[in-house]
Order: sequence, then structure tokens, then C-alpha cells
Amino acid sequence: MIKKLSKIRVLPQICFVLFLVFFFGVWELLAKMGLINTFLFSTPSAIWADIVELFLTGEIWIHTFATLYAAFLGVLSGTVLGVLVAFIFGNVKLLADIFDPLFVGINGLPKLALGPLFIVWFGIGMMAKIFMATIMVFFLVFFNAYAGFRSVDVNLVNTLKLMGASRIQIITKLMLPSCVPWIMASLRAGVGAAVLGAIVGEYLGAVKGLGWMVMTAGGVYNITRVLSCIFILMVMMALLDFIVKRIERAVLKWRPSID
Repeated sequence: MIKKLSKIRVLPQICFVLFLVFFFGVWELLAKMGLINTFLFSTPSAIWADIVELFLTGEIWIHTFATLYAAFLGVLSGTVLGVLVAFIFGNVKLLADIFDPLFVGINGLPKLALGPLFIVWFGIGMMAKIFMATIMVFFLVFFNAYAGFRSVDVNLVNTLKLMGASRIQIITKLMLPSCVPWIMASLRAGVGAAVLGAIVGEYLGAVKGLGWMVMTAGGVYNITRVLSCIFILMVMMALLDFIVKRIERAVLKWRPSID
């Protein structure tokens, strides 16, 4: 039974690897046969050679660190601010009623359009990227955390009050634990949003970073380098998602899993 379950769990990974082999194999074959324009689409072999060169020269590490650093600070600050504001709104209904329309309106804006403003306000460099990543994460975390605080059962709160629990105890023993699943659910999407925000900031004004590499390579029609950076970003996002899922499982280990 255990062997069958292990086979079932590893089957998606095997199918995914086979799909990649098939996809890149067909791509390379069509390029060799001249059925696709290699200037526009490059080839898997050329992309792989370029990726190897980037790692051997060490150039990729500088740009990857620049993007990850901005994204990490964006996730950290966006999550802290999102949870803090959600907590305040969840406990002070008047503030929530006053500012809810404003937050909904700002959240409806295409946040990527705010990038030029951040460049003007903070200049070209790391600060604009961090603010871009922060604003991308903030609203994801805020609305999820706010929903979590609002979902706390009032009867449980009243019961704890009758048992003599202080306000701090109600917050730490009931409200925050109830909100953690909501926060973790938004964090997984928030990591991707933070990386996207950092890359957009690099597109608009930066001197290093994966987004800057893509923009620079695209400007000289170096499609191989553009695709190399895109594939590196895809692998990086997959690794970050894997890490966040492991953190989520560790934090929410008390919850039953459907895996």
C-alpha cells in the first residue's frame, strides 16, 4: 500500500520531466530542421549554453541577488504592514468603514502602473524596487488577514471574556492563531507578487537585477539571453514556492492535510 502511494505521489514529477524532455526535444528538432526562426525563438541548446556561461562567469549571481533582496524586503515589509493594518481594521470597525472604500479603490488599480511614480519619488535603484514589491504584497496580505480577523467567532471571544481572559490573551490565543492560515495562504502568492514587483522596478529603472538583464538583452535583440533569464526566473520561482510550501506545512502542521 505504501509503495503504491509513493508511486502515485512521484507520478506527477515523472510526467512533468517527460513533458519537459518532449517539449525541448521538439523545439530543438524543429529549429534544426529550419521550421522555426532561431533568431526569434533561439534553441534549447543555445539557451542552455548561455545559462552555463552566466553561472561560470558568476554574472548571474549578482543580478539574482539584487532581485531576491528587493523581493525579500518587499515580502517582509508588505506582510508586516498588511497584518498590522488588518489587525487594526479588524478591531476598530470605524476605521475599517472609513478606509475600506479607499483600500478597495487602490487595490483595483493596476499596481504596475505605480512603478513610474516610485522611480520619480525614490530614484533609480533599490528603494524603488523594494516599494514596488511591498505594494504588491501589502494588499494581498491585508485583505486575507482582514478576512481572517473578521472570521473569528464572536461567541468564542465572549466565552474567553467570561473566563477572565485579558485583551492580550484573546489576541494571542484566539485572533492571531485564527488568522495564520489566511496569512499563509496570501504569502505564497505574495512571494511571486514581490518578485514581479522587483522585476518591474528593474525594468523601469535599475542598474542590475534579472529584470534589468531581460530589458538590456531585449534592447539588442539577444533573444537567447532573454529566454535564459526567463528560465532562470521560472526555476527560482519554483524553488521559492517549494520553500514557502514547506514553511506553510511547518506552521500549520496542526491542520489536517489532504495530501
